[in-house]
Amino acid sequence: MHVTYILKSNKDSRYYIGCTKDINERLRMHNSGKVISTKRFIPWTLYYKEEYNSNKEARRRELQLKSWKSRKSLERLKFL
Repeated sequence: MHVTYILKSNKDSRYYIGCTKDINERLRMHNSGKVISTKRFIPWTLYYKEEYNSNKEARRRELQLKSWKSRKSLERLKFL
């Protein structure tokens, strides 16, 4: 199962959008500082996720969410 996810920084309420096959491992990597683009904003919590059968579908949804460029649009998604 592939997952498109949104993380929210507990430090300053920033959002990060990505996709992965193992959401628990990916969240651990974000919170351990191993992802350069997110390490300044640790700690992160999982804000939202959607599951897909293929990486292609998950990536397509990731790009769609990133294209919204509106914080309000992301916040309209259902909370976990």
